[in-house]
Formats: sequence, C-alpha cells, structure tokens
Amino acid sequence: MLTEELIAEPHLNLRGKLIRRRDADYDTARKVYNGMIDKYPDLIARCADVADVIEAVNFAREYDVLVAVRGGGHSGAGLGMCDKGLVIDLSMMKGIHVDPVERTALIDGGCTLGDVDHATHAFGLALPSGIISTTGVGGITLGGGLGHLTRQCGLTIDNLLEADVVLADGRFVKASSSQNPDLFWALRGGGGNFGVVTSFLFRLHPINNVYAGPMLWHVSETKAMMQWYREFIKSAPETINGFFAFLSVPPGAPFPEDLWNKIMCGVVWCYTGPMEQAEKVFEPIRAVRKPALDFVGPLPLPALQSMFDGVYPPGHQWYWKADFVNELSDEAIDIHIKYGTSLPTPLSSMHLYPINGAASRMGKNDTAWNYRHSTWSMVIVGVDPDPANKGLITDWAKAYWNALHPYSAGGAYINFMMEEGEDRIKATYGENYDRLVAVKNKYDPENLFRINQNIRPSKQGHVFT
Repeated sequence: MLTEELIAEPHLNLRGKLIRRRDADYDTARKVYNGMIDKYPDLIARCADVADVIEAVNFAREYDVLVAVRGGGHSGAGLGMCDKGLVIDLSMMKGIHVDPVERTALIDGGCTLGDVDHATHAFGLALPSGIISTTGVGGITLGGGLGHLTRQCGLTIDNLLEADVVLADGRFVKASSSQNPDLFWALRGGGGNFGVVTSFLFRLHPINNVYAGPMLWHVSETKAMMQWYREFIKSAPETINGFFAFLSVPPGAPFPEDLWNKIMCGVVWCYTGPMEQAEKVFEPIRAVRKPALDFVGPLPLPALQSMFDGVYPPGHQWYWKADFVNELSDEAIDIHIKYGTSLPTPLSSMHLYPINGAASRMGKNDTAWNYRHSTWSMVIVGVDPDPANKGLITDWAKAYWNALHPYSAGGAYINFMMEEGEDRIKATYGENYDRLVAVKNKYDPENLFRINQNIRPSKQGHVFT
C-alpha cells in the first residue's frame, strides 16, 4: 500500500510521465478497453524506455507496492490495471524495426497489432496475431496469440524468437532458445507472470493480400452449417482459416438493409493461397448453402485485421467466458442454437477459433500453451455500450457457458478469461502448470507480478497473495 507521502513524492526517476489521481489526464490514463473495468491506481508510470521500466519495477519491489503491467489494455479481465498501487504503462514504447531480408520484426511492448500491421505490410510481410487492430502485442503474445492466420502460421508465440524482459529483481535479461530457455518456454503462453516484456523479436511471413471476409447464413440454417463446418475445418488446407460465429448484422452500410439487426450465423474466412486459385477454392464452400451475405474477396491483410475495429471500439461493457473444444457434437450444436441465436444485445457474440493446422504441429509441452490437441478455442462474449446491461450480458454468457462446458476439453485460452480462480488456471495449463510454478519460483518468487492469470510461486517466505 502506498502512503500519502510516497504518492506525493514517489522518487521515481522517469523519462516518461508519472500520472497521479490529481492530474487532468488521470481518468483517461486509467481507462482500458473493457468499460466494465473501473479501477483506480495511485500512480501510473507511463514509461518512455526500458530504463523507466526498471525504475518502476524496482520502486514497486522496494515499497511492496501492488503493480499491474499495461500494454494495449485489451485484457477482458482488466489485468493491465489495478486498484491502489502502481501501473507500469508501456503505451509510449512504440518502436518497430522490420528486417525484410531476415523477415523479422523487433517490436516494443507498447505496440498494438495495428502498429505492427502498418510497419510489416510495407514489406509484404505479416505477423500472425489477432482480429482487432487495437489489441496490444504484449498481452496477446504472452497469452498465446490466436487470429486469422493461426492455421497457416501457428500461434503468435510460435513465431516468437526472443524477448527482452525486466525481471522482478530489476535485472534486464533476454529470453530465447539459447538464453534463459526456461523463461522463454514460460513466456510463450504463461501470461505476464514472469516479468515485464519490453520488446519481442518475431519471425514474419510473406503474406500481403488475402482472400477473406465474412460469409453469413440465416439462423434457420445454423445446424446444417455447424455440422458442415465441424468436418470441413478439420481437414481443410492450411491456407484456409475460418472462425464460426453468431452475430447481429450492423444496421448500416455496407450491409444490405434487409439484414440489418438480424441475428445470423457465419464464418469469417482468411485464405492465403494463390489469389488466382481463390475463387475455385471457395466454389465448393459457396455451394454448400448459398450465403445470405458474402463479403469474401481479395483485400490487404491489414484491412481484414481492422475490419471489426469500428464495431467494437474501446469502452463497451464486456463479459467473457471460454473453453477449449475437441468435438462439436450434435448435442453441443443444439445448445449453441439455443443461446447463439438469442443474443442478448446486438454486439454480443460467440466465436469458435480453429487451432488445428500449423498451431497443432507444436507439442503441448513445447510451450506453456497446453491445448495443442484441441480443434477450437471457443469464446462467448456479452457486449454492450450501456452499463445498465451489465447483468444481462453477464447472465447470458454464464448460462451459455454452463450449458456447453460439459462438452468442452477443460481449460480455456487465458486471453478469453475473466478472473475465474486458480482451478481454472490450473485446468488451462494442465500438466504444464507445475513447470510454470518452477519458473515462477526462479524468476518471481515473491509474486510481484500477480495482476494476471496468476501462477502462484510455491516457495516459502514473503509471498504476495
């Protein structure tokens, strides 16, 4: 707990900006993507460089201060913010260096996916990660990194070559396959448990333009389309990614007026094979059942990556529930139809993200991300701009999840979880959990970094809870 004296004179030597409650920009600085999160830190250290991060970590450790680490602020559970304590805010750290010869990018921890797409697309290269361009690179990477290119290129962590990390004791280290390999293993899916990652070095892929977009069907066709999709995506070429969704059609251009506000089922496709073959590849998909809306066509990858930004701006209320899924049985499809075709608000949704293809070629123990054998990562999201609907969207998401959970594989993608307790975290990491605890014991034995999907150290002594 910070004393009033320490808040008034924290003796933090920053090149960046220290924001206190009395400052005019405090309320803006404490806001995160999920408007349901309303936390009030005592101090926000908006770091300009690695030296600022080291200074802030040393301060938090020395004074036993609660500390949160914010990259893009997209955590559904609001884990980049805290009540009381100190927020280490990386949003000013925006450097990106693309090496087009080596096909790599060195990316600072405050960058968003939009920043990365802008920098890499100029060279005809891409980082596989995400579907919303305002998402922070740090959070999505440390959790694993699903997106439009998962079947083609693997998870974001599968393309991570090394990371620079400020540890709880203030040391600055590199994590890679040859330097601190235990830390490198844990960072790839273990979340923000082990330090502040100030930069990431990624392998890029020669992907520039794609054949992609949403294809929607009327909800009366949901059962047939889900039955077809569950078989198709298991054996589809890895050049095709497509996540299944329930959604309400936005009331406005470019959507046809007769579909406005209608709940529909659909697949958001991304094909990265030869463009001259795209139409032929999609002929049998279009022939299954004629889509009521077909916006699939050639477009630059950044256009796909930012397609939903306008639909989901920062500040909406969000409630997330998630599971990994191996099979999509007819019984599970009936539950999806019951809840997915009765969305409580126009922005609420359910997505099934495929994690087979390239992502499944990594072993479940090769990184901390344990569910390589699953077919999908499912997420149910209740979303609405009005705080008065918080209970409505939360109750719907919980009821949907409770009905489906018996058909799941167990754990959930940590980037799709709210704060759900230690049992859910253990289920998510499975047999990798004990190994993660051992890494936590080594690099953060006092649990300084605990505002996350926390892996508690097992060592005795002064451990924050």
